[in-house]
Amino acid sequence: MPLVTLKDVLQPALRDGYAVAGLVTLGWEDMRAYVAAAEAEGCPVILQAGPGCRAHTPLPVLGKMFRHLAEAAAVPVVAHLDHGYTVDECKEALDSGFTSLMFDGSRLPLADNIAQTAAIAEMSHGAGISCEGEIGFVGYADGESSAGTDPTEAAQFARETGVDAMAISVGNVHLQQDKDGGLDEPRIRAIEAATDVPLVIHGGSGVPVAQRKALARGSSICKFNIGTELRMAFGDALRTAVNADPARFDRVQILKETHDPLVAKTREVLRAFR
Repeated sequence: MPLVTLKDVLQPALRDGYAVAGLVTLGWEDMRAYVAAAEAEGCPVILQAGPGCRAHTPLPVLGKMFRHLAEAAAVPVVAHLDHGYTVDECKEALDSGFTSLMFDGSRLPLADNIAQTAAIAEMSHGAGISCEGEIGFVGYADGESSAGTDPTEAAQFARETGVDAMAISVGNVHLQQDKDGGLDEPRIRAIEAATDVPLVIHGGSGVPVAQRKALARGSSICKFNIGTELRMAFGDALRTAVNADPARFDRVQILKETHDPLVAKTREVLRAFR
């Protein structure tokens, strides 16, 4: 089926009490596996091109890859720009066929974040696609520290930007490899009370699975971004394939052996949000 927008998949999730996975892609192998997993589970999927992916593959190429997969898929697929930092980058993604733009102004002062995100949302909606913004800063494991989302600022941000989804900072951290932490549920409830915009958790790999399940069913969090744990699964499968025959050098044959393990792990991730 053709690509759909972020709003197309998040509004039903908000209404019916489930979440959709935003899966961080790095290349063809994981994109293909993610769609295969979503088809096996019968659920929509959001394919995300973040800064690392875009540094490796140009946006126009990524747009064609996402569109090719979506058109052959039996489930809805969203082509999502993750962490776009400039108007030009967001415009290039729009022109490349993406159906959702995430503008990240979370490092900016509130007024600047609102103004720039509102401009991206207006551009997105004018083209018939969706926009995600971020209020509060989600930090990085062994890197920049987080700045939690203020519920009052979140309400203002949602109201003045017109975003279709709002990423929040509530104890989540990018690139976290373990699940020893957890999200600040009182802060989530305060944000929910202040706005009815679908909420997004970046750094979802670090959220305990039981909490993912509970929040997917019982909160306004409609999208969890998952990257690190699937990259770890891909890396494990790749090491196994390489070490199985050290004399082998055909990368296509080697990479084929990452598909089934990655599909299996992705299906496990997707089931938590149903």
